[in-house]
Formats: sequence, structure tokens, C-alpha cells
Amino acid sequence: MDTEKQQIQVDEGFAEVVTLGENDPLLLSSGEFLSPFKVAYKSWGVLNKDKSNAILVCHALTGDQYARGKNPLTGKEGWWPKVIGPGLPIDTNKFFVICTNVLGSCSGSSGPMEINPATNKPYGLDFPVITIADMVSAQVRLIDHFGIDKLYSVIGGSMGGMQVLHWAVDHGERVKTAIPIASTWRHSAQNIAFHEVGRQAIMADPNWQSGRYYEKETRPHAGLSVARMAAHITYMSERSLMSKFGRNLQDREKLTFGFDADFQVESYLRYQGISFVDRFDANSYLYITRATDYYDISARFGGSLTKAFEGTAVRFCIISFTSDWLYTTQENRELVRALNAAGAQVSFVEIDMDKGHDSFLLDCPEMFNIIEGFLAADSEGT
Repeated sequence: MDTEKQQIQVDEGFAEVVTLGENDPLLLSSGEFLSPFKVAYKSWGVLNKDKSNAILVCHALTGDQYARGKNPLTGKEGWWPKVIGPGLPIDTNKFFVICTNVLGSCSGSSGPMEINPATNKPYGLDFPVITIADMVSAQVRLIDHFGIDKLYSVIGGSMGGMQVLHWAVDHGERVKTAIPIASTWRHSAQNIAFHEVGRQAIMADPNWQSGRYYEKETRPHAGLSVARMAAHITYMSERSLMSKFGRNLQDREKLTFGFDADFQVESYLRYQGISFVDRFDANSYLYITRATDYYDISARFGGSLTKAFEGTAVRFCIISFTSDWLYTTQENRELVRALNAAGAQVSFVEIDMDKGHDSFLLDCPEMFNIIEGFLAADSEGT
């Protein structure tokens, strides 16, 4: 396979960008081809001789490959520091752990802000629309690049869980275990609606320039900030918002009777929006939200979720949270019932936590223990 590498040492492990597909274009769900394409990833641990200890970690919607260690783009700690590392649930003393930046995103993998080799300009909206299946196809190419025949496990939360399920359905012979967390098997109408609000906010920003803002040296920061604010509300529960902010005023003793941020929750959302635009690309937000909207594991199987998993040898551990109203426990139970009907080996845990959808990114000892126990049990053949 033809590859071109750029390797950077980042804290522990390696951050790398690999160029693939120059002689073997990637066929996308849309019918278009992508060639060449880049996959950015970070890895920790050591791949053993028979290459049987590899775990792929899949990130959520606006995540990246920097799950552990200092993120060089933000200067902040990675998004899963208590899960991945020596002696942690995903133990890098035992496993070779890979986390990729998904296709369409903006941390080094091919996406709308990367250079189109045909024009030597950023792709913008010339980048083909991608799906969760396409993200997984690009990851498969990376796993092939490592010479890994079968992954010990694929793990991820939210959109990462969608990738996990696509691995199990489309490449089940190459996956031993799968752990989708706070995820779903298809995007609901309500979630599509939330994403459309965010996309429209971006496209209504005059600085969006029909997606060509890279060349105009402008950025649709206002639209992207609003999109992030709207989405962030769905990541928290009503209880967590009330306990954290209530109706407390922000740096004032009385209402201003104006449209400044009177309430702490308003100030918090504005901060979330403003900080987000410094690390994420607006066009990538359009592409990735659209990919999740198109996501439905059952679509190719006549709407039957059970048929999607028929004959699977993958061992599953499904984790949901009681307060997650974005991807609910009910949806996860539907997935579990379908896996049971398909004869799959599946464990299911609903964790009682009041922090909402983002619980999987927070300090959750119960989740940590479940991941560690599931991986350990499988290594013992139980």
C-alpha cells in the first residue's frame, strides 16, 4: 500500500498523519471516490508480535485523535485521560491503542479544510459528503496499513459508538469485541432537527461565503458559535443544568431588562460557543453532522436491526446513561433486543448518572470498571 507519513511525538505515544489510497481510491457511500486521502491518528502502547492486542478508540462528533495526553491544537488534556493509559481501563501496558481523527473532520484527516490535490486549494464544499460507514472504511485502510487482521476491541462514545456498530456490521470478521457507549443505532428525527438548526446558523452567517471562507480569509464564527450552543444543550440534562446554574444571575444582583447574559447558564453557553470556534472548522461541522443524520444501521437490511447482526461473532457491551435524552436507554435496549434476537453475545449496562449525554466523557468510575472488566473477561475467554 502506498503511504506517506508525517510523525510527531506528542507527550506519550505518537501522533501521525498517513496518506493512503493513491493507487486504490476509497469508494464512498455516495458513489464518489476519494484519492488520495489522509488519516490522522495517535497511538499508545506496543503492538504485539501476532498483532492481536490492538484496540481502536473512536471519537465523538467534535472530538479528535488526542484522547490522551496534551492536545497540541488546544494545549489542553485529551478527552479520555482516565480511560486510556498505563494501568487504566484501556491499559496501554497490555494493548496497542489507536485513535483516529475521522474523515471529514479538521484535525489532520481529509476534510473540507484540507487541500484538494486537484486544485491546490482547500476543498470547501467540493469535498464529497461522507457517512459514518465512510469514516469506518478509512479506518479499515489504516488498520490494513498496520497489518492488523483483527482488532481486539473497538470502543467509542456517541458518534464514536456509531462507528463501533458499523465496524461490527460491515467488518465483523475483523472485530473481536465492541463497546458502544451513550450511542444509538440510528439518528432520530429530533436529532436531525437539532443538527439542521446548527447547520442553518452556520450557513446564514455572511462570513460563511458558501463554504469558501478559507480563500476569503474570513470565518463564520458567529454561526458556528450558535450551532455549538444549541448542540451543547443536548449534551446535558435538565437536572445537571439546574444543579449547576439554576436561575442564578451572572455577575449582577438584579435583572438588566436587556439582552446581555443575565443568567449564568447564558454566560456558560456563550463561553462554550466562543471557545469552540477556536478549535473546530465550520464546514467540518456541516459534514460530520450530516454524516450522523444519514446514520441508520438497519437501512441496508430492509429496516431490520436484527438482520444487520445475523451471524455476528462479535461480543458486545452496550452502555447507556439514565439521563441521556440525546441517545436514550430505550434506543439502546432496542439494540440489545436485536442483538439477542440475532444470537449475539451481548451485555448491557444502564448507569444511573444525572449529567446527561456527556456522562461518558466525565469521571464515571462505574463506566471505567465496566470497560476494564469487559476487556479483562474477554482476554480470559469468558
